[in-house]
Amino acid sequence: MKDIILFGSTGSVGKNVLDVISHYPGMFRVRALSTGRNIDVLLDQAERFSPRVIACADENLVPELRRRAPKGTAVTGGGRSIEELAAQEDADIVFMAISGISALMPLVSAVKNGRTVALASKEPIVSAGGIISELVKENSARIIPVDSEHSAISQCIGARKPCEVRTIYLTGSGGTLLNAPLEDFDSFSVKEVLNHPKWSMGPKISVDSATLMNKGLEMIEARWLFDIPSEKIKVIVHPEAIVHSMVEFNDGTVTAVMFCPDMRFPILKALAYPEILESCFERIDFGAIGKFTFLEPDTEKFPALPLAYEALKSGGTAPAVLNSSNENAVNLFLEGKIVFTDITKITKEVLNKHKVKEAPVLEDIIASEEWAKREVLKFC
Repeated sequence: MKDIILFGSTGSVGKNVLDVISHYPGMFRVRALSTGRNIDVLLDQAERFSPRVIACADENLVPELRRRAPKGTAVTGGGRSIEELAAQEDADIVFMAISGISALMPLVSAVKNGRTVALASKEPIVSAGGIISELVKENSARIIPVDSEHSAISQCIGARKPCEVRTIYLTGSGGTLLNAPLEDFDSFSVKEVLNHPKWSMGPKISVDSATLMNKGLEMIEARWLFDIPSEKIKVIVHPEAIVHSMVEFNDGTVTAVMFCPDMRFPILKALAYPEILESCFERIDFGAIGKFTFLEPDTEKFPALPLAYEALKSGGTAPAVLNSSNENAVNLFLEGKIVFTDITKITKEVLNKHKVKEAPVLEDIIASEEWAKREVLKFC
């Protein structure tokens, strides 16, 4: 039986992790759960899965959480509590499903302590990929990617060396606005933008999917996870969302990983690693799909994608600023304070204003993230 710590258990990915665990009784045991501030859902999960510890990042909610927690369940809270759990609580896998840059310090804590981390939070690798890659090596830690695209790439590459890879084809559905004319983008409501045609995801990642920034962030993440330079990573739009990524090798052969658009597939892959478990989820019906479509992304309609390439090329603190400015601009859009196309415009302006610091340490990354947040808020 594997012991699991799950950070971000009340979000979309976190709920899917617990759903997968519930399908495999006796194989996985939940040792700790955490939320940002959704304590009602957290308490329901604690009743069902009986973790030893539950945590809430918002320390103001900790007294209520303690009053309502199941008997015998330890309660902790505040920003540092998640980092401490990542380092101290015994587990075979730390599952990182926290949304946004809040996952950075818990991830660093887990890696410094040599943990195996199932990583669904892309933002820490985007902002501090070089630093985290070195920490993984220094502490004999392991990162198992959970994003469907990176899970697929990992399976495609397998034991092959990075030098054997010619091209990574990072696929994406194209998001909600794929076929909408550019002039109509700002007429779409938040609700319409969040209505993804293939995936059921959280608000932030749904907006990133619509701008294609999600593919840009995934490109940066792939560069660090697989030690592949950006010029070998190509984004391809695949509306059917069945091929989750492909890898072309130097000999001209291409390997693809396919499954129905359901996050439970890569979650199960990460939880079971290195084993392969029998899946009880929906299988592909090729006859019903009929065809696969692959399209070049329209970078005029979706300028977030070349902006991400530019940030990676600039290096240093630029990806952290890209990540933070985008995250905070998305929040403004979700709050109805800016229109859709403002997200990438603001992100670009903040990135252009930033003076890149080369070879940053972790404190530089955090400072750059905070600076970018303040700059974005000036637009509102």
